[in-house]
Amino acid sequence: MDEKKVFNCPVEATLSIIGGKYKCVILYHLSHEVLRFSQLQRMIPNVTAKMLSQQLHDLENFGLIHKTIYPVVPPKTEYRLTDFGKTLSPIVTAMCDWGNEYMGDRILHRGEGHPSHEE
Repeated sequence: MDEKKVFNCPVEATLSIIGGKYKCVILYHLSHEVLRFSQLQRMIPNVTAKMLSQQLHDLENFGLIHKTIYPVVPPKTEYRLTDFGKTLSPIVTAMCDWGNEYMGDRILHRGEGHPSHEE
């Protein structure tokens, strides 16, 4: 018998699904486009292949992303948000907006070096 987990508050319930070092970052990148594993690795340079695989697997198990494997050599795998995954877009957007507002001077953009600490 599969029992449903009971949570003490809605934030705890949400974090049980999207908590984890890279899950929200993955959701953020997939909210913009369909991506392959190697593309995600480049976009999240600090993640190991093993950790990225685990985080993607967890998101897939929760029904937030869909994985498509193409039968070609070498294998091609693409990830996209499901309709259920898209319901998290307002949360990820709010996190992005907050980060830009309050941490913007520490955010690297693709192709940049280290953030500037000059004021």
